[in-house]
Amino acid sequence: MSTAGEILHLIAARRERRPARDLPRLDELFRRLAASSGAEAPAAEDGIWDVWMDHPHRAAAAVLEAATRDIAARRYDIAETRLTALLRSAPRYAEAWHKRAALYYLLGRDGECLHDLGRTLELEPRHFAAMLHFAEIRLGEGARADARFAFAAALTVHPHLPRARAALSDKA
Repeated sequence: MSTAGEILHLIAARRERRPARDLPRLDELFRRLAASSGAEAPAAEDGIWDVWMDHPHRAAAAVLEAATRDIAARRYDIAETRLTALLRSAPRYAEAWHKRAALYYLLGRDGECLHDLGRTLELEPRHFAAMLHFAEIRLGEGARADARFAFAAALTVHPHLPRARAALSDKA
């Protein structure tokens, strides 16, 4: 299980590590996001999410899509079953780890969420949503310095995150 310290280390070392799926298109989208104005940012972010949701095996991507719909429909037990099975067959699918972490976050299962956030960040060091979830958990635990570090790190990857900006301006 990933500890907060291990996740902080992954976040701190994000610039030195490469993603498991080294895709030039994703690199370009992150460059666009970093250079974009507020109005252009959503298109770049949507492109990043599209790449993250995709998988070389269409069946894996279809399972992730189904699990995402299950989460939206609050069919959490079905989503967890789908995601756990998917991760057994595709353990290097960063976005599947993140989706299950998000599910655990919604369910208040912070220990399991941290584990999956750690796996997400091992595979995709630039995963700004994983950094945000980590920051929110640490903030809820009263670890303000950890939360502020993660919020600030997320902003270095995605400079247009209102929640991170708000948390940092509130002296979270």
